[in-house]
Amino acid sequence: MIVVGKENLIRSEINAGFNSQLLAESNRLQKQGKTVIWVAKEREIIGIISVADTVRLEAKKMINQLKSLGIESIVMLTGDNKKTADTVAQHLGINIVYSELLPEDKLTVIKRLQQENKSVAMVGDGINDAPAISLATVGIAMGGAGSDVALESADIVLMADRLEKLVEAISLGRRANRIIRQNITFAIGFIFLLLVANFTGNINMPLGVLGHEGSTVLVTLSGLRLLK
Repeated sequence: MIVVGKENLIRSEINAGFNSQLLAESNRLQKQGKTVIWVAKEREIIGIISVADTVRLEAKKMINQLKSLGIESIVMLTGDNKKTADTVAQHLGINIVYSELLPEDKLTVIKRLQQENKSVAMVGDGINDAPAISLATVGIAMGGAGSDVALESADIVLMADRLEKLVEAISLGRRANRIIRQNITFAIGFIFLLLVANFTGNINMPLGVLGHEGSTVLVTLSGLRLLK
């Protein structure tokens, strides 16, 4: 029987001795940000395999841009081992890391953050991310490489598989929010002026209709600023 998996799995599945030389090599590889997979045959460790996801070149720049937008905390949720996760997080400038997580563990972390009265945006693309994306205040899926389940669970889908689109989406959302607030304030204020003018007898019906419809046109034109 051949068993392949992470160190914790091998320790729980078989009663085999771990070679000190392989353990040292495993630690070295993990410090380089690689995930180590152990291979055992007939209750004997016969080797290790290291794999690693390539960190996108634009990832660190994107993290810095999110911080510049005033994002209070950026959290990394991963199923990788702690040493690998810490290495990647340190490279990207992320100071809050949860590692060795199963899909249900990610849900627990998000629930904990929400209980602290925090709005949580979850960004992911895999099947394992789908439950957390669905639970988050705002679920964001990477459309280019995302699984169908993740896309269906998300509130926002970034159609281009480019991390910088996340920053653009946040900026666009904030700009839309500002314009909506401006338009609502203007519309309510103008209607209030029309009411005052009506009750004081300073406006007639044609002017009232013209003013009301004119304010609607102005609000619509203001909203079109988002097309930029």
